[in-house]
This record gives sequence, C-alpha cells and structure tokens, in this order.
Amino acid sequence: MAESRRALVTGGAGFIGSHLVDRLLAEGFRVTIVDDLSSGKIQNVNTAATFCHADITHADVDEILGREQPDLLFHLAARVSVARSAQNPVDNAEVNVIGTLKLLEAARKIGLEKFIFASTGGAIYGDPEQNPCSEESPIEPVSPYGLSKHVGEQYIDLFHRLYRLNFTNLRYGNVYGPRQDASGEAGVIPIFIQAMRDGNQPRIYGDGDQERDFIYVDDVVEANIQAIHAGNNRTLNIGTGVGTSINHLYQILKESMNYQHDAERRPHRHGEVHKIFLDCTVAMEQLGWSPNTALEEGLRKTVEYYCSEAVPSRRSA
Repeated sequence: MAESRRALVTGGAGFIGSHLVDRLLAEGFRVTIVDDLSSGKIQNVNTAATFCHADITHADVDEILGREQPDLLFHLAARVSVARSAQNPVDNAEVNVIGTLKLLEAARKIGLEKFIFASTGGAIYGDPEQNPCSEESPIEPVSPYGLSKHVGEQYIDLFHRLYRLNFTNLRYGNVYGPRQDASGEAGVIPIFIQAMRDGNQPRIYGDGDQERDFIYVDDVVEANIQAIHAGNNRTLNIGTGVGTSINHLYQILKESMNYQHDAERRPHRHGEVHKIFLDCTVAMEQLGWSPNTALEEGLRKTVEYYCSEAVPSRRSA
C-alpha cells in the first residue's frame, strides 16, 4: 500500500517537482523534498511533505537518504537553462552530473527500490535531421545541458549494471503549465503570457519557425506515476509527438488573451535547436501512458493561472 511507502523528490520546490509532490501525496505516499531553493520557490512546497533545504552536490544527501529511507527517488533537481549551461558549463556539470552521481551512490547504499530520472528529450538529440525523434535517434547534444543529462543517464545505467539499481529515465519535451518560472528558454510560455498580461511586447528570436514538443505538466507527472511500477530499466521519451512553432504558439496566446500587438523580432540565438519533437510510442507501450492534454486546453489553464488576481500559495494548500 502507498500509505507505508516513501518517496523522495529532488527539486520538489520547483515547477514540475512541486506538481509531482502534490500527486504523490494524493496517492498516499509519505514524501520528502530535497531542494536548495536556487530556482525552486518555498511557496511551491506542500506542507504535507517533509522539506529538506539541501544541495544535492553536498555530502548531506547521504545523511538525508539514510534518515528518510525512501523506497523511490524522483530526481528532478538540475540546472535546466540551456543558455546558462553554455555560459557556465562547469557549474552545469557539477549539479547535473556530480549531483546525480552523489544521489546514485547514496541510493545504492540504502538499497533504493527505484531511481526515476528527469532527463531531456528537447536537448539530448541536438538538432536532429529527422523528427519525431525516437529513443534510438542519435544522441548529439549541442549544449552542455543536453550533454550533462546524457552523462547522467549513462551513470544511472551503469549503476543498474553494477549494483542492480532499478531505474526509469524519462526524456521530457518542453514542459509547461502553472508555476513555471518565466526565465530561461524552457519558460517561453510564461514569458509570453506575462508580457501580454502586463502590456509589454514579447520577443521572438529568429524567424519563429522553430518547433518544440510542448507537453502539459500534469501529463509529465502522470508518466512519473506510471514509472513507479513500469518501464523498468528503460529510457523513454515523454512528449506529444507534435511539433508546434513559436509563431503558432504566439498566435494561440495572442487570441486567448485578446492581445493586439505583434511580437518584437530579435536575431536568431546561437546554438538554438531548430526543430525537435518526440516519438513516444515506447512510453505508451511500456508505461500504458499517453498525453491527455491538448495544447489549447493546457494553454488555457496556464493563462488562467498567470492571469488570476492572486496566484495561490502552496503554503496554504
């Protein structure tokens, strides 16, 4: 029974992590959050969970896992900005590679049941020649972020082969929804929404024909839940299988918010992937999972969240 089971979520004060924590608690799990609040927000923390203000790159992860004895570890803590990873690749590797390795070693010591890893489908394949990308597509990241996630996957696979540590790696598309921070490349949707809401002019870099696989956060959370009992020792794409251009995304939001102005056009950003979307057939077969939220519906929910008079605080949830 879930009532006696324990889950630990790194990055549980962040965008995706906080939604996952809420769902795990609703499923009856006892949940521990590990987050250094470098990008996560304390108001996202569900007070029904145990919160540990800690950095995954520090030695205290051994003590935390030893004390909490989780059955499952959902590893979502990461440096996620592609642009910042190019500016500071050492910091990116310290968190995304060394942090993951330290968690794996701590997990091995306590005999963890399963390690579920938030990887990237949006950055690990680079700028592919063919879309949608399957898990068999060439791994050719064009950013330190994409490379760091691939190295994390390789360490996880190695720990399975050496120590029989069970895992599922989930390669996310471009996740969006309530609580997403309007900063960095992954935050294009809240950036657009907040600019339109505040009467500012959003920016589109390049021609706007870049395509991304936008997937609603609830669908990503559902994939994590299904991975508890399925997809053992597999790496799976989690997306919609559909590419949406930045121009089309802008038009949907413009109409939804009754915004009257065109975007400001800026030069193409070096290193940006032109087109990426994911073949999720294997996740459907292995997890019994499929995305259930259409883009228009997910955007409507996201707009409602950011345009509400007061964004609700998780501290009072």
